[in-house]
Amino acid sequence: MNNRNNRQDNDSARNLTVGEAADILGVTVRTLHHWDQVGLASPSDRTWSDYRLYSAADLQRLQRIMVYRELDMPLAEIATLLDDPDADAITALTAQKGRILDKVARLADLERGVDRMIEAHRAGVLLTVEQQREIFGESWDPDWTRQARQRWGHTAQWSEYAERGAKRSPEQWAELQGAMTDLEGRLGAAVRDGVLPGSDAADALVDEHREVFSNFFTLSVSMQVCLGRMYEASAGSSADFAEHYESVAPGLTSWLRQAIDARARALGVDPDTAEWE
Repeated sequence: MNNRNNRQDNDSARNLTVGEAADILGVTVRTLHHWDQVGLASPSDRTWSDYRLYSAADLQRLQRIMVYRELDMPLAEIATLLDDPDADAITALTAQKGRILDKVARLADLERGVDRMIEAHRAGVLLTVEQQREIFGESWDPDWTRQARQRWGHTAQWSEYAERGAKRSPEQWAELQGAMTDLEGRLGAAVRDGVLPGSDAADALVDEHREVFSNFFTLSVSMQVCLGRMYEASAGSSADFAEHYESVAPGLTSWLRQAIDARARALGVDPDTAEWE
């Protein structure tokens, strides 16, 4: 620190080039050129070859500008404070303090949002165990989200799911769960009523399934095909989606896969070659 002060004392005894002044202030030469062009801080002297030279007084002005810039004060306001004898520095600085406090509050909100995203990536659902069971039902196992993160936590879809979930309130989760439950009820009714996969009624339900599911992460037609096949293949596994769908209506798991495949063909996607995008 003493070396820096000694350097500034020595520099104040002579005029400085723009590069030397920029180095002392910790800014770029381009910044000083810009301040000169807008009339905020012009050098008092120039060499015979027209290079800028900053005097001790110039350096003091630049240091004051740096203080105001640290406060995020606009250049036009800085110029007024430095050059207008009637300018009220206290009023200007008080107003700037208010803007800084507003910015601090916004950054604090942003920090809380980032913390929620971090926790969402870790936990999957930012709800207490009691809230999860109240919203998803008594049969809900909170450990399922941990298992899902272990299986899919490296994917872009998990990131999208976690970031959307970080912004979702318990009431919004309940609303989404209500939409899923309502859709599953109508899917089960379609199976019991003998609705054929590929029919207009089945296609409408498949489209709604894709739309509702896209609240978690963007689900394409090709991805929906993969999802339907995963449901059917999950029977007996630790992630037994088939057991859930069969509890809604016997035969629903296979019916849903067939209905998704039929809808995919109608939309120009070959189910046999569909991939998770």
